[in-house]
Amino acid sequence: MAIQLAKAFDITVIATAGSEEKCQAIRDLGADLAINYKSQDFVEEVKAFTGGKGVNVVLDMVSGDYVARNLKCLKPGGRHVTIAVLGGMKAEINMALVMSKRLMLTGSTLRPRSDAFKAALGSEIAREAWSLVEEGAVRPVMDEIFPLAEAAAAHTRMEAGDHIGKIVLAVDEEL
Repeated sequence: MAIQLAKAFDITVIATAGSEEKCQAIRDLGADLAINYKSQDFVEEVKAFTGGKGVNVVLDMVSGDYVARNLKCLKPGGRHVTIAVLGGMKAEINMALVMSKRLMLTGSTLRPRSDAFKAALGSEIAREAWSLVEEGAVRPVMDEIFPLAEAAAAHTRMEAGDHIGKIVLAVDEEL
């Protein structure tokens, strides 16, 4: 979703994935550069792509050990935004790098936010981005739909990490 929204707002996108198939999927979504983090050094690839300047924002869903490398990808004044901690909740970072590049580190999650905040966010999405969904410029990427009775199989697919897009459980509305 982030790739599609960024491209809809004419932002250059560099994204990482763990297989060539997933790299192709993110290129298909509009990424300007797809980096296979298992076979390529994403810090060096970002440096080469940006002519050594770095990027304005890193949207981090991994955290953990990746944070230190993510910070090396940022240009001076850049922002590191954590929205998930799939790789762990703790990170060791070089504060001298943060200070010398005047980096901003922030994070967000919706769960603890108030209903009023969530309503305001929903209104902003409706105003600023919903037309992109209606036009088909931004769309959810679906991997597979499982009946609720097959939740264990859906979980197994998710744990395997081979999916591209959302895994959905279909709930029988006749219950």
